[in-house]
Amino acid sequence: MQFLQALVDGILLGGVYAVISIGLTLVFGVVSIVNFAQAEFLMVGMFVAYFAWKLLGLDPLLGSLLSFAVAFVIGVLTQKFLINRVLKAPAVAQIFLTVGLLIVMENLALILFGSEFRSVQTSYQMTALAVGPILLSAPYLLAFVVAAVAGLALWWVLKKTWWGMAVRATAQDPMAARLSGISTHRVHQLAFGLGVGLTALGGGIILPYLTASTTVGAQFSVLMFTAVVLGGLGSVLGAVVGGVAVGVIQSLSSLVLPMQLQNLVLFAIFILVLAVRPEGLLKRAAT
Repeated sequence: MQFLQALVDGILLGGVYAVISIGLTLVFGVVSIVNFAQAEFLMVGMFVAYFAWKLLGLDPLLGSLLSFAVAFVIGVLTQKFLINRVLKAPAVAQIFLTVGLLIVMENLALILFGSEFRSVQTSYQMTALAVGPILLSAPYLLAFVVAAVAGLALWWVLKKTWWGMAVRATAQDPMAARLSGISTHRVHQLAFGLGVGLTALGGGIILPYLTASTTVGAQFSVLMFTAVVLGGLGSVLGAVVGGVAVGVIQSLSSLVLPMQLQNLVLFAIFILVLAVRPEGLLKRAAT
């Protein structure tokens, strides 16, 4: 029974990892840049949701929508004035820029918010839904539902709208997209904003069971990149598969390993997958 409970917990946790990782893979798949500052937008999302709860009385799940909006605007401006300038530059310049952005965001947050940890209180924080012998933690379940809705909304946008067609065309062949009249610069801006916005939304929905701090990005950065690489860098479906896999592996490994070593099994599997299938479980596909 412990195994089944851990499996369910891992799937719920993995759903949140998935929506966070989709943001990273969307940025890479469309803009063709690895954003090492991606996890800092999760930190932004957590703080926006926290202050929305503290100042406006909004539940963090609703505040996550505000997190998405704020990060989307920041992302569009970041891509327009910073990222766009290094897209044709050597990869090392792109790495330096995004790592520099990571450092600036983390230290700016430290100046603005200090080093203390912040948490919220909700009516469902300590409740759980019993389904037979399985207990579904309300914060984890609600976060999973919001993540699933966000993922389905993204799928609909990418598959059913003109903008989604433009995104897929730009990801597959930017030159052909420009020749067909698509503004790839605008697509890059919107895709980058959407990518970091989704990660920020993930930060908002995990606030009921995690604390917000200026260093929370580092906690999720490795997990996010692991999920994306496991699934296949640039594949949205791969990010979903990788995110759920990371959550399940983490949860199941907790049955046999102490908390300090929970990620040991995860990284062992990560290395094995890279050795056997370097392109990830699923090949790159921008949609």
